[in-house]
Amino acid sequence: MNRKKEVIASIVECGIIAVVRGQAKEEILQAIEAALEGGVNAIEVTFTVPSPLEIISGLAEKVGPDVLLGAGTVLTAKMALDAIDAGAQFIVSPSTNVETIEAAKSKGVPVFPGALTPTEVLTAWQVGADMVKIFPANIVGPGYLKDLHGPFPDIPFMPTGGVDLSTCRSWLEAGATCLGVGGALIDRKLMAEGNYSEITRRASEFRRIIDEFRSTRF
Repeated sequence: MNRKKEVIASIVECGIIAVVRGQAKEEILQAIEAALEGGVNAIEVTFTVPSPLEIISGLAEKVGPDVLLGAGTVLTAKMALDAIDAGAQFIVSPSTNVETIEAAKSKGVPVFPGALTPTEVLTAWQVGADMVKIFPANIVGPGYLKDLHGPFPDIPFMPTGGVDLSTCRSWLEAGATCLGVGGALIDRKLMAEGNYSEITRRASEFRRIIDEFRSTRF
């Protein structure tokens, strides 16, 4: 199995990507550590944080091989290539930008572009998405994802935006392959308070729900 397939398989196995946003570098790093302690080893550092390439590069040098480090809010091909050079193992975008998808593909790195409409979903998949991020997921709800599986039964979906502990199982039941979770896990208020133990607790709870759901399906 090549590295790209290994990364995708590991993300799917984890079932959740922690989306990290914030302003203070040290808070961001501590929040990531807290999520890892809770069993969420797929981490997406968005380009909206201060010095994202510096954070990705620094983390890439420190984390072990089991940690999957990606870049999010990637809007252009250059941003994708810069993130990959810094050590990102996967690329996430809020939109279907063909050049961004092709840039990640050229480097053999998994790419999860954002889409909402059936046309965007199909476009993303046809140009090489490895998984399609449904964003903003809270606008459409799990029922919409279930409907998308009708015409697109073979496309893996990652709902992102508003996914929390109360809706986690509903998204899985609707057919989500993976969940993108931001504020419901890496909460800026908790970061500001220094309450990283709560981030760890939430990460563990997300993993418990995912593991329990999957155990009933096989």
